[in-house]
Amino acid sequence: MTLLDRVLSRDNLQRALKQVRQNQGAPGIDGMTVDELRGYLKQYWPEIRARLVAGNYCPKPVKRVEIPKPDGKTRPLGIPTVVDRFIQQAIAQVVSAQWEPHFHPHSYGAIRPILGAHPAGQPSAVQNRSQRFCRPNRSAHQAVREIQGQVRNGYRWVVDMDLEAFFDRVNHDRLIHRLQRHVPDRALLRLINAYLKAGVRIDSTTLPTTEGVPQGGPLSPVLANVVLDELDWELERRGHRFARYADDCNVVVKSKTAGERVMASLTRWIDKTLRLTVNERKSAVDRPWNRKFLGFTLSRGDARLKVADPSLDKLKDRIRELTRRTRGRRLIDIIAELRVALLGWKAYFGIAEVLSPEAGDRQVDTAQAPMLPVEPMGECRLSRVTQTRRDGAGSQRTPANPPMARGAFREHRL
Repeated sequence: MTLLDRVLSRDNLQRALKQVRQNQGAPGIDGMTVDELRGYLKQYWPEIRARLVAGNYCPKPVKRVEIPKPDGKTRPLGIPTVVDRFIQQAIAQVVSAQWEPHFHPHSYGAIRPILGAHPAGQPSAVQNRSQRFCRPNRSAHQAVREIQGQVRNGYRWVVDMDLEAFFDRVNHDRLIHRLQRHVPDRALLRLINAYLKAGVRIDSTTLPTTEGVPQGGPLSPVLANVVLDELDWELERRGHRFARYADDCNVVVKSKTAGERVMASLTRWIDKTLRLTVNERKSAVDRPWNRKFLGFTLSRGDARLKVADPSLDKLKDRIRELTRRTRGRRLIDIIAELRVALLGWKAYFGIAEVLSPEAGDRQVDTAQAPMLPVEPMGECRLSRVTQTRRDGAGSQRTPANPPMARGAFREHRL
């Protein structure tokens, strides 16, 4: 059985369809939604499969959308049609299985944007979140712990490298050449190359894609890991201590001089070999507690995990967004949204060992840290006015407009 046959096998396709339906996402250029995919495949899949086997299937261009970044700029995303998303997912599952045994042990995951479906068909800033997907038995927490352990072992300088526009500048020829090391199937490689060169639709104009891996499809994180796997093994060959998660890579050294030497050498190697560019403005050689890695930083001295200030700022912005008065949402709905946001934040940042910036460097036992009580879904605490009315307490008339409390949290009339 060829690798393309494995991609088109019934079991693999069923897994891919389940994953695509679970991820949801906004429509591509044809406007088809994920809910319409199953019915479409029942009618047209034999024809699509025949074209895939014959090697004449032509993927549709991705739809270009821009999502805001914390620095005020925007990040370009390419949304494939749901049919192409389904085929990409089937390809990604096979390619990942072929490459997984060969990835470096200090490569901990890949990143893929999941676009929430907006009622108008466009992804909204609220619903777009970069969801990180880990390799089997690998996680972002392990990457952070690896750097923490090395810092505690005396490697107290970090080479923090940021690749400039990484997903937009991947060289297609080098990617296909490296990919075929563990994907020796020309038919499958031609199909992957067709997706790389499918083009991008911006408004009503279709532009060719001669380089880059569009963020937004299921195939992009696997291909990104294949590209950067070469960097991992080069770091291993040089004897460096490092951890990489997608395009976030930290190398730890024992002195500033060594860090500057490593930064200069790796910058030249990345430019010459990978044909990528290190962003000098965002990259630096510094102390670990002055930098952030995957949302965390380290405390001085004993290198305990802390939530980085930008991560706290994002949480505050998210809470302000959800509790904005002009949203016109019911209190019970706001509570439910806050519950999801706060529990998700706690699930990721709960390993932090320093309580908060306001508490200084006071240590917290994350295994025993109490969580704030959360009301069950569908319930909320009644205001004193409503509770008084419900209990029928006394005959005293309740004021029509009870006084509002001062501060961030105020009474709400139900």
